[in-house]
Amino acid sequence: MNETIKRVFSGLIYVSIMWFCTSYSTLTFSILFFIIGIISFYEMLKLRHGKSKLIALLFVSIPFIIIHFFCLFSLNNQNELINSKIILFIFILTWTFDTFAYIFGINFGKRKIFPSISPKKSWEGFLGGLIFTLIASYITTSIFFEIEISKGMIISLFIPFTATLGDFTESYYKRQAGVKDSGKFIPGHGGMLDRMDAFLFTIPLLYIYLTFL
Repeated sequence: MNETIKRVFSGLIYVSIMWFCTSYSTLTFSILFFIIGIISFYEMLKLRHGKSKLIALLFVSIPFIIIHFFCLFSLNNQNELINSKIILFIFILTWTFDTFAYIFGINFGKRKIFPSISPKKSWEGFLGGLIFTLIASYITTSIFFEIEISKGMIISLFIPFTATLGDFTESYYKRQAGVKDSGKFIPGHGGMLDRMDAFLFTIPLLYIYLTFL
């Protein structure tokens, strides 16, 4: 219970920082993702010490390149498909999925998804996270954002899959490195990369969805 409370509390602080920096100005948006990108890149570099690095570093770098070159310069252009509100929206849904998947997995998880890579991830946790992600999407689009509810619900449906895929990918790299967490940057969550792993797959796929579909 103490671990869960610490995880939720630090997660709320994390989301609050995301909310402020993403919404306040273009400058805070840029600084935020620059810092997160550097920390994530550094943590992955440590995980791949003495091993091949190209694919792993591309896995970390591409989402931040997309954010800066396809999002940052279009924040004030309402005709653009991706803007800071959607980036913040993704953070909220990803955090919601991760938190409730963890809670449901700890309490009800019996059927493991891929135990050889991530032994704690279960289908019960996935389902619980998915349900609360849909709820969070509906509430968030209804109250806080000028995002269509239908679009928000579609995004909330694929985030659990991209979040899980990102988590498994990072878990694979951590298992190869022989460590539990990528770092100790966020209490209860591990390193920045542990908090960002789901986001790293979500951003490129979201960009493809909003741009081409």
